Amino acid sequence: MKKEEIVREGYNQIAPHFGVFRSQFSNEQELEFLCSLLPENAKILDVGCGTGIPVVRYLVRKGYGVTGVDISGKMLELARKNVPEAEYFRYDMNELDFEDSSFHGITALYSLFHVPKEKHFDVFRNFYRMLKPEGVLFFCVGPEGGDDLSQFLGGIDMFWSNYPPEKTTELVKEAGFNVLFEEVLDRGDELQFWVFAQKE
Repeated sequence: MKKEEIVREGYNQIAPHFGVFRSQFSNEQELEFLCSLLPENAKILDVGCGTGIPVVRYLVRKGYGVTGVDISGKMLELARKNVPEAEYFRYDMNELDFEDSSFHGITALYSLFHVPKEKHFDVFRNFYRMLKPEGVLFFCVGPEGGDDLSQFLGGIDMFWSNYPPEKTTELVKEAGFNVLFEEVLDRGDELQFWVFAQKE
């Protein structure tokens, strides 16, 4: 089975129970910082939106126009029920084809690390293309490099892939971004490498 299919099938299986797991991770502080960098009525793309909670719901409540994409159809079904004010599409992150300069912000929380790391640079370049000038990218990946196929949430197969933080930062810069913030943070008793970057 392709790695992308492992991720899709895994999230389809855990979708009904994922909200309880996701609720232990609080990123409100980071989302507040994101909002401070965005204009009013900004258009935001949330990549790997899951059930729409908490990120899409938070941004919609701030008055932004939000588009959510996810590889899992079951996750999107829940997102449409949880936050109907947003717009949703099923996409593999590697195949996003929104028009150039479509968004003021792009978020990818707990999602990029399901893409094989050798594809991360292309994802960053595509994010750059879809952002408006001075648009902001906010994402996280794992705190260490490596590839892993492991059991997730009750024995579901899941794929993970990361470069070390310094390599991730290098790729973000090579893609054309200015890095505003980069740090390994503990959110929900789990370490991730968090990055804010801005298009010139």
